[in-house]
Amino acid sequence: MVRFFLVFMGVLSALFWFEISKFGETHFVLPFTDALAQLSAWIIKLFDSDVHSHGKIIQSTANGFAVSIERGCNGIEAVIILIAALAAFPSTWKQKLVGFGVGFIAIQLLNLVRIISLFYMGQWSMVWFEWFHLYLWQALIIIDALVVWLLWLRWISRQARVASTRPAAS
Repeated sequence: MVRFFLVFMGVLSALFWFEISKFGETHFVLPFTDALAQLSAWIIKLFDSDVHSHGKIIQSTANGFAVSIERGCNGIEAVIILIAALAAFPSTWKQKLVGFGVGFIAIQLLNLVRIISLFYMGQWSMVWFEWFHLYLWQALIIIDALVVWLLWLRWISRQARVASTRPAAS
């Protein structure tokens, strides 16, 4: 348990430091956030042609309302927490990579739903936009990372049970 905590905190600290560093911001966070805004706008355009994105901003051309995807709204923090938990738990590198891949996709898919819903919610009611943005969606994204990690733990424990019941090769 102590080992898990120390590795978790070490990886978490290193990744958060990288995220806030000038290099991480310039070469990873900003390009990723811009791509997330473009992907969100592309999905919205499937149903609503009155939208465009520029940089990290998604804007309605019909009424001018815009959302800007800022730090903390791009899902990177939840992914960092998941990576730290995966790294800290004893498992194979293959299992960790599967957990990261599935987790990254799950977090970012939910984050796309979050961004798109907030884009429309802000056009409907700023009171509800603020409440959903600051309280509900923040918690759901972190819970998503936790659920992925818990499901991953269950998956690797099943793999260990199956491996232990196989007959030894002679």
